[in-house]
Amino acid sequence: MTPAAISRAAELICGSRLSDAVIGQLPVSCRPVNEVEAYLVQDALHERVARMGLGTISVHKIGCTTPVMQNYLNIRNPCAGGVFASTVHEAREKFEHRSYRHVGVECEVAIRLGAPLGFGKGSCSVNSVAGAVSQVMPAIEVVDDRYDDYRALGAPTLIADDFFNAGCVLGDPMQDWKSLDFVSIAGHMTINGVEVGHGRGGDIMGHPFAALAWLANLFASRGKVLAPGEFVLLGSVVETKWVQIGDKVEVHIEGLGRAEAEFI
Repeated sequence: MTPAAISRAAELICGSRLSDAVIGQLPVSCRPVNEVEAYLVQDALHERVARMGLGTISVHKIGCTTPVMQNYLNIRNPCAGGVFASTVHEAREKFEHRSYRHVGVECEVAIRLGAPLGFGKGSCSVNSVAGAVSQVMPAIEVVDDRYDDYRALGAPTLIADDFFNAGCVLGDPMQDWKSLDFVSIAGHMTINGVEVGHGRGGDIMGHPFAALAWLANLFASRGKVLAPGEFVLLGSVVETKWVQIGDKVEVHIEGLGRAEAEFI
């Protein structure tokens, strides 16, 4: 893609997001056709949206890291996106349902970095990234199906638009996490007190930190760095659940705690 095409794609996506318009197929002249182009558009989108007042990216997300989500979206590899600082909340939060086109929630394990990962840090693995993690917490990712038909758009356009992200709720952080068994740790989601899904940490690429290593290696390949203090949503162990006005959502990651969201 030319710089002009990248800028035009970011402009169109940004305009749709800020005006609450449906995002459809981008014009062929500025449509990303692979993931390399998709992340270039995503970078340009982040810069443009930040200038509009939503803040910088303070949380990174990784989608399609579990079989349940890969099957749900029919995408077989992880996909990264960003979460703007103004849409990040702590522990429990109320959201206006009308602010979204088709809002949903996901059950996530999240981490906060205490050391950088990515460019210049070497190839990353489950073991090597663990030393960069300062805190671990439960999280709810808030997603919005703002697309005309997401199955028809293809992964590159979804990646360019941060892969459905519309915010998150980060539960209370745990600093003394190293004794936890992240492969067997269980995650549960309830809506209005009824369990709607559950999974285990091992569902996330065999180990949640495998997703973090994947993201660090992606950043390294693009000459970018995950910075200390930033958070990463490692993937949902529960299929996306779409919510209605009045729904109360709770995510419980055993051994870590809870995060809550209410849609009013």
